[in-house]
Amino acid sequence: MKEVKNVEYGLEKIFEAAQDFLPLLGTDYVEFYVGNAKQAAHYYKTAFGFQSYAYAGLETGLKDRASYVLKQNKITLVFTTALNSSSPIGEHVKKHGDGVKVIALWVEDARKSWEETTKRGAKSYMEPTVEKDEHGETVRSGIYTYGETVHIFVERKNYKGCFLPGYVEWKSDYNPSSTGLKFVDHMVGNVGWGEMNTWVKWYEDVMGFVNFLSFDDKQIHTEYSALMSKVMSNGNGRIKFPINEPAEGKKRSQIEEYLDFYEGPGAQHIAVATDDIISTVKQLRERGVEFLSAPPHTYYEEVPMRLGSHMKMMKEDLNELEKLGILIDADEEGYLLQIFTKPVEDRPTLFYEIIQRMGARGFGAGNFKALFESIEREQEKRGTL
Repeated sequence: MKEVKNVEYGLEKIFEAAQDFLPLLGTDYVEFYVGNAKQAAHYYKTAFGFQSYAYAGLETGLKDRASYVLKQNKITLVFTTALNSSSPIGEHVKKHGDGVKVIALWVEDARKSWEETTKRGAKSYMEPTVEKDEHGETVRSGIYTYGETVHIFVERKNYKGCFLPGYVEWKSDYNPSSTGLKFVDHMVGNVGWGEMNTWVKWYEDVMGFVNFLSFDDKQIHTEYSALMSKVMSNGNGRIKFPINEPAEGKKRSQIEEYLDFYEGPGAQHIAVATDDIISTVKQLRERGVEFLSAPPHTYYEEVPMRLGSHMKMMKEDLNELEKLGILIDADEEGYLLQIFTKPVEDRPTLFYEIIQRMGARGFGAGNFKALFESIEREQEKRGTL
């Protein structure tokens, strides 16, 4: 693979090169700015199996916004909507549509995280702020990343409440069962032409991340379009942010389509992990989640050759994977199974990846061609290819 030869080897040494001065303990929550938070929350409960968790709005003293917090295992999603026309939340939705505003990171020390990143060049979004209620206190701070997206550092070691001070427990009679989603595996950002390396350097310099995997347009391309991508990781490997930019092709790539409709850089997709992708995908399909079209039968005929020795350890039935359209790939450490939803809103922007890792640490490089051909088929239907 171009640029990074040790994609499949020596990842521990690569991670050791990261300057883990924050450090980051995991993804705390992902906050979406949306046009109607109540309805968005209902969709994620119904379709994805999230549970009611916390709420803040008029009833808790807020006058400008309402937020619904959902939880499934270690995944916490927040849906926030404006309550008046002058709100910057509403302006964000007007420009971008529903989308990710905050990628919150769990830290031991939010003050130190803010100080370390801002002194390295980050633009401040939120100075360290102590928030208290009867359950204790949290400290939050924040910085801007690509586009209007922000990272908020969350320190919650002195807090015993259900989410954050100012929120109350959200009790609901409607709580569909979980679909087996466990945690955020990675989140992908799309940036503009020629901006990928700028943001790679930003994550290296400001956040102490390391670029442990790179793909160029010779790898990620079809007959019509191409893109480039670099994967950034923090020192303990818990936080991974692939960054994509468009590349020249005969037609408009999925990244260009995203940038046009989102009207700027932003979070393209959220990859969520499961321990049983067959069960999870079956449930999601039954609940109305739409996935990209499956690759042709020849793709599955070639799987034994692509997996090599890992084929012996694969527990899943290949026919079942084909029936569901689940993609399969492998690296030196194992194999992975993945599938991608269609965009979950009317603008062709945000979508989800469901992933099951069986030792593999890669991102499905062997699936790129099949995946992007599926995306192009959707683009062609939309008239945006």
